[in-house]
Amino acid sequence: MTDVVLVGAGIMSATLAALIRELAPEWHVTVVERLPGAGMESSHAWHNAGTGHAGLCEFNYTPRRADGTIDVTAAVRIGEQFATSLVFWARLVSQGRLAPDFIRPVPHMGFGRGVDGVAYLRARYAALRDHPLFADLEYTADRARLAEWLPLVSAGRTDTVAVTRSPQGTDVDFGRLTRGLLADADVRYGTEVVALRRAGDHWQVHLSDGTASRARFVFVGAGGATLPLLRSAGVPEVRGLGAFPISGQFLRTSRPDLVAAHHAKLYGHAEPGAPSISVPHLDSRVVDGTGHLLFGPFAAFSPRFLAHGRRTDLLRSVHRDNVPALLAAARDNRGLVAYLVRQLTQTMPGRLAVLRTFVPAARDEDWELITAGQRVQVLRRTNGRGTIAGFGTEPVVSADGTLAGLLGSSPGASSAPATMIDILARCFPAWRPRLRDLADDDLTEARKTLGLTGKSDDLP
Repeated sequence: MTDVVLVGAGIMSATLAALIRELAPEWHVTVVERLPGAGMESSHAWHNAGTGHAGLCEFNYTPRRADGTIDVTAAVRIGEQFATSLVFWARLVSQGRLAPDFIRPVPHMGFGRGVDGVAYLRARYAALRDHPLFADLEYTADRARLAEWLPLVSAGRTDTVAVTRSPQGTDVDFGRLTRGLLADADVRYGTEVVALRRAGDHWQVHLSDGTASRARFVFVGAGGATLPLLRSAGVPEVRGLGAFPISGQFLRTSRPDLVAAHHAKLYGHAEPGAPSISVPHLDSRVVDGTGHLLFGPFAAFSPRFLAHGRRTDLLRSVHRDNVPALLAAARDNRGLVAYLVRQLTQTMPGRLAVLRTFVPAARDEDWELITAGQRVQVLRRTNGRGTIAGFGTEPVVSADGTLAGLLGSSPGASSAPATMIDILARCFPAWRPRLRDLADDDLTEARKTLGLTGKSDDLP
């Protein structure tokens, strides 16, 4: 018998393990991971863009209303969630439980192109700049300033552009962070949870080796495997939900002169008719001490629900109760389906042409195509219509608070502490005052502790 079983050794389970250690150090927590190491799925450095999502530059979090004004509600919420992440990570660093080598300062920048794009960016800047989280946001359409901030993007450019810039932005290696959080944890690698069954006042966690573990509380943070496991547990909240896997691809270059010429997370607009999840961005990355640039995303398809999953995952996810959601989602999201088809048939020259909207002088031979992690979009019926959940992180908690899971993706890893604090508050109400204290430290001091207050224009 164990107190807690966490399914999946990704950033969500790792964060929850760290929180429980703060709140109940006497509890025994077991993490079960099917792969041989931690953070090898969506948390892996090359399976995500490494952006510390804080609403500073991501246009999908600031939609334009029908009257032309900008709705900043989501950007503010995500900025507050990331502030919670910084405070919690700094707390662990100050305790000597975590090294701060997983995070570095990188400016976050918004990129408006064309008359309409520039007008949107200016309105977005005006809507955000008076909020304390966005007080250092700058805006410019000046060519000389653009060349100073973005030499790679400015070279050879003749079209109308503008940018916003925040020096508070970050690049995060979530794989390294995950491994740091789980450094002292009890992790069973190479073992898969195949089913969850209620047994009196505890859960039977059935494992791939034929054994079962008993736990008082279970959290399922297994990415694409989460929904099937919650179904096996009989959680009523997931009945009728369908799932559809989407893979991502990026163009990458490691050429030192190109890397040195672009030090930013630069986010642009989705193309006309494309969904918000397709927002293109050109990112400065450092992975294992080496600098890279990453551009994308481009959609791809695999029937697997995990990067290391099974080809039968999609077929096995179809059940009698979720067929209506699958059919309704296909019927009512034809634009998205058409976009995915176009993406799947896109050639390498086509991808490079999109890259040149950001980097006009890009050369084919400098860039390679890499496949990122696997994401599973949740499909549901709402008021008779089928919806495909794109952005958002959706906790699922059983009525008695003994089982929880996490569906959804972006902002995902960036909001892990806030999301896990919310789950623990729902499952263990007595902990709520202490949970508030964990996120109540000074943000400025937290940034200092994490080494984020120095000059953000230099590579390490």
